[in-house]
Amino acid sequence: MNALTHQFPGLERIRDRFVDLLEDRKNIIAQHALAAWDGETTDEINDNLKHAQNILHQIAGSAGTVGFHELGGTALLCEEQIIAHLDGPYADLAICPGEIIWCVDTFVKACATITGHA
Repeated sequence: MNALTHQFPGLERIRDRFVDLLEDRKNIIAQHALAAWDGETTDEINDNLKHAQNILHQIAGSAGTVGFHELGGTALLCEEQIIAHLDGPYADLAICPGEIIWCVDTFVKACATITGHA
């Protein structure tokens, strides 16, 4: 237990819940990223990227609060990569940039260090 946990007694419960949910969220993000990579239409690719982005946004916003600052930063980086693509000049093409897949892979590995599941 750290000093922050002593200041906010309910934080440990919230942190545990965050970790419990992280495995499923990580898997959903990875599934959406792979579906975007394998997608054949612009809508299919971009919709999957938007779904992944939404979950990454939630994680980026809460990870630091429960003590996982590095994970929050990694989630934010992934989210920013997706936003850059969706707002960029190639969003109307049926492609999923490899940088997004690399970033999501980095995020998945970061989650595995926290959850203990590879």
